[in-house]
This record gives sequence, C-alpha cells and structure tokens, in this order.
Amino acid sequence: MWRGRRVVLGVTGGIAAYKSVLLARELSLRGALVDVVLTRGAGEFVGAVTFESVTRRPVHTSLWEAGRALEHVSLGQDADLIIVAPATANLLARAAAGMADDLLTALLLAGTAPVLLAPAMNDEMYADPATSANLALLRDRGWRTVGPNIGPLAEGASDRPGRMAEPEEILAHAERVLAGDGPLQGAKVLVTAGPTREAIDPVRVVTNRSSGKMGYRIAEAAWRRGADVVLVSGPTLEPPPVGVTVLRVESTAEMAAMVRRHLPDSDVLIMAAAPADYRPAVTRDAKLPRSEGGFTLAFESTEDILVATMPERHARLTTVGFALETGAAVEKGRAKLLRKQLDMIVINDALEPGAGFDVDTNAVTILDCHGVEQRVTLRSKAEVAESILDAIEAYRG
Repeated sequence: MWRGRRVVLGVTGGIAAYKSVLLARELSLRGALVDVVLTRGAGEFVGAVTFESVTRRPVHTSLWEAGRALEHVSLGQDADLIIVAPATANLLARAAAGMADDLLTALLLAGTAPVLLAPAMNDEMYADPATSANLALLRDRGWRTVGPNIGPLAEGASDRPGRMAEPEEILAHAERVLAGDGPLQGAKVLVTAGPTREAIDPVRVVTNRSSGKMGYRIAEAAWRRGADVVLVSGPTLEPPPVGVTVLRVESTAEMAAMVRRHLPDSDVLIMAAAPADYRPAVTRDAKLPRSEGGFTLAFESTEDILVATMPERHARLTTVGFALETGAAVEKGRAKLLRKQLDMIVINDALEPGAGFDVDTNAVTILDCHGVEQRVTLRSKAEVAESILDAIEAYRG
C-alpha cells in the first residue's frame, strides 16, 4: 500500500512531536516518500536533522526559502496524503479560519490530498468549545481525525482526551484513508475469531488451540478497507484492532448469541473462529479436588453456529465459513460449503507446516459456491487476510 506513495507529514509545536519521528520512520520503512514540514514551534521540540535522518529527504520549514517559492502548492497537490501529527489547538484554529501564514497552513489551504489530523494538546484546551468548533468545521470539510486518546500528558496524569494517538494507530487510520472508496467502503462486516471455552467447573475448561490470529488479521484488513467491523472474539491474547468494535465472549453459546444479535445489520459474515464442537454434558458448581482422584466427562455437541443461523441470513448477506481439517481438506471443505449453504469457504490443513493454529503464517484454499477455487500459498496471516478479502470483494462484484 505504501510503496511509492507521497506523504506530507506536518509537525506542529507540541511535546508529542517526538512521536512524529517514529511515525516518519515507519512510513519511510514501508516505502512511502515522506516530506516533513516543520512549523517554527515544532522546531523547538525536534530538529530538522532528526527527520532527515529517518526519511532521507530534505525537511521543509519556511514559505520563504530561496528556490522553493511554490512548495506550498506543489507539496499539497502532489501528495497522496497529508498527515498533521501533532495537530495543536493553534494549528486547528488557523486551519479552520483558512489562514496561510506559514508553509504548513498554506499547503493545507492549497492542497488537494486527503488530510488526516492527530490532535494533541492539554485536556482543557481540547475540551474548550473553540477547539470543538474548529474540529467540527474541519471534519465537515472532509478532513479525518484520529484521537486524541486518554493518557499521561506533559503536565501529568489526565482522565480526559488530549494525548496524541500512537504512531501505529495513526498509520492504521492513514491506510483506511488511502483505501478510498473500495467495494467494502461502508459495508457492515461481522467477523468471529479465536476459540471458545466450555466450563467443566468454575476453574477448568475444555477449549482448543486457536489463537485468534487469522480472524484478527481479517478484521484489521476489513477495517482498513473502509468497512465498519464488529469482531466477536473468544479468549485470545491478540490486542484489539484499531477502529474495530470488539465483543468478547467465552462459550460457543455466547458466540452464537452475539452473531445472531448482529447478523441482521451485517453485509458480510466471516466465521473465522474455532468454536468448541463439544461441551461437558454437566457443569459442576464447585471445583473438583484432585484428592478425590480421576473423573470421567460426558460430552454433548455444541450448536453449529453457521447451520443454526441459516434461516436468519438475509438476501444481501455474504457468508464465509472456515474449515480446518487434517487430511483431504479441500474435499471436506467443499462438502461443508454445500451443507452449510455458504457463499465461500476458506480451507486449511492443520497438519501443513506453518499453517493452522497459533502461528503467524497460513496457507489456504478459497472456494466459492460458483466453483471458483484459489490456492493461497504459505505467507503471513496478514497477507492471507488480504487475499480472502480480495476474494470476497470479487464475489460481491
């Protein structure tokens, strides 16, 4: 996504400017051509040489540099994206008023690229009605914002917004802006991920080896493509994806109930979770002490969420299932595609090296109900997620 993209990174005078160095570095490492524009105030916090060292490009600081008379036009019009991080209260006020009294505000006024602001300031300044009005005006013009977040500020702890978003969060929002109006823009995507746990007693559970990584990568990628994503997640160590609504569940029954709740509003259902197929027939109210010796468990089947929700699928819903098999994977997956009346199924063999549970890579076969078959060879789960979403977009036309 980033290779060869031109990004203007405007940096204004706030203590959060040190994070902008990390943002510039990460953009450059991903292949973007980063033109940093420092305001006079920003130069009091971080020097131009620091940004030059991470971007390998000259830093721009003034409207009045010899030989650069038209940079306020060319920088903003040649860019694919303009990011301002940090965006101080002063910058927001000047931009909202249409001022062009330095290089950054001039290029914002003359620029044609989409703008992403990362506000950062004292929490009282952010809460002031003037700042709120300025932000509302800029959003009405189509500018996007990320943050601010709640966290420690230069003057101490705070329980109100003011802290600049972290570079990783800004990057995720920037990718969503660059994705533009793709096929999933505005679509409601419901994703399930991770295992479920079925209780034996208040301490012990029956579960499986799913890590949730595949489902989380799909949710992240769908959000970056412009979708509104709800992620129903079983227990996992994966951090919440930026921008995604995460709903945590424990058991298969809880996951099924959450899917049912959100299914009517969804355009795409991607069942990447590995719900437990069985649960103890009897759940004990107290812990079974080891001193009592061994015990035998009887199991009963849990609800098959995809089968159970077949009558509740509406006409516009695209339903994608997953099949993790151990041998004859494609044949078993094709049978599931038909039996569960799916639009598409993603199949992988748990015995294939580097694929399956609890690893960062995967290899899958994607089948749809029209007979289209695609093999995705071993690669990162983030890359596999992109291939799956490409297939969904192609299927939906």
